[in-house]
This record gives sequence, structure tokens and C-alpha cells, in this order.
Amino acid sequence: MNTLKKLGILNSDIAKVLTDLGHTDKIAIGDAGLPIPTGVKRIDLAIALSDPSFIKVLKAVLNDMKVEEVVLAEEIKEQNASQLEAIEAELVEEERITYVSHEEFKQQLKDVKAVIRTGEATPYSNIILQSGVLF
Repeated sequence: MNTLKKLGILNSDIAKVLTDLGHTDKIAIGDAGLPIPTGVKRIDLAIALSDPSFIKVLKAVLNDMKVEEVVLAEEIKEQNASQLEAIEAELVEEERITYVSHEEFKQQLKDVKAVIRTGEATPYSNIILQSGVLF
């Protein structure tokens, strides 16, 4: 019997990735231009430029995922301070933020389980989320 999920993320690809995460596994959410390494699962939500927005997708994922650490590009601080402020508003106190260069960020994408591509069209609107545990 097939039932319609009532709460949480309805996108089956995202729901499956989140369900399969173990402690310290990572996923990423990226803007429309983020290069996704060969071999890394791509979940493409982009419909049009700016749709869906990065922050909308981040909010939905954070509501469904226990996160212990996030990785952001250092460049977001100066190149997209308003997006950084929006990200910080969504995080809870125990979720540590690590900043790396954008080049290092792109290297770390090789180790994520999946990249969720949004339609976001602002610079450095990318995040890596490291899974925590509920207990």
C-alpha cells in the first residue's frame, strides 16, 4: 500500500538520503552554480533562477535532519552577508560553523552523500551539513 507522507520533506530523493544518513555523514545544499563532483548524487530542485531559494530548502532540511556541524565558504562573510545572517538565524546553538575557503569547500563536496541544487542566484549560498545523533 502506498501512502502519502504528511509531515517532513515530500521529495523522495531528499527523504531517502536523510533517512540513510549515519552520524557524521554529510550532505550539501547549493546554489544554481555550485559545481557538483562526478559521482556525487545530485538532487536538482532548480525550477528557475532563484526558485526555490537556498534558504527555503535549508529550512526544510533542517526541520528533518539533526545537524552537529555546518561548513560555509569564508567568502560568504563579505560577499553575501545577508545570506549568512539568514543561515545563522536558522541554526541552533549547538550546530558549530566551520569556515573554509571556497576552493576547500568545493573539495569537501567529494565526501558528501548528496548535493541538493537550488535555484539560488546569490554568491556563496552553499552549505555542507554534517549529521548528528538524536541521543
